[in-house]
Amino acid sequence: MHASPPFQMIVRHFGIWRVGATLLVALATVVVAVWATQALERHAVWVGVALVLLALSSTLLLAQAWRLRPMNLRWDSQRWQLAACNAAGYEEAPSGCLTVSVDLGAWMLLHFKPDDATVLQRGTWLPIQRRGHEADWHALRCTVYCARPVSLPTAAPF
Repeated sequence: MHASPPFQMIVRHFGIWRVGATLLVALATVVVAVWATQALERHAVWVGVALVLLALSSTLLLAQAWRLRPMNLRWDSQRWQLAACNAAGYEEAPSGCLTVSVDLGAWMLLHFKPDDATVLQRGTWLPIQRRGHEADWHALRCTVYCARPVSLPTAAPF
């Protein structure tokens, strides 16, 4: 069995993810605003609670979407590695497994789970779009779907 060749790319463009998060917050705001105008007279307390929850969740979602840093994604023919890029270069890259959660053709949501992750650690969600990564897009998709470690035989076949 042949392993996929090594692959590396820096994921740094998150425009679709940010626009999607902003649209989701805008839609939730419109829905809660319509409900609030109809329910304000009868359920003033619940309207206040809903507005506070909307403000908190919207702030957290938008902050998460807009603070994404460039990430170094690498396949070394055995394991995936994912590390944040910092000013000095790359952080320590833990090994783990990478799965495709959503694939829309020009946009993918990947989930990286380190090998040493505990039960409470969820791993890292990585939104990747084709725009800005055109040169690496085909190789990324091929590697994500075909990357399997080489299984070495333990004895000679003869």
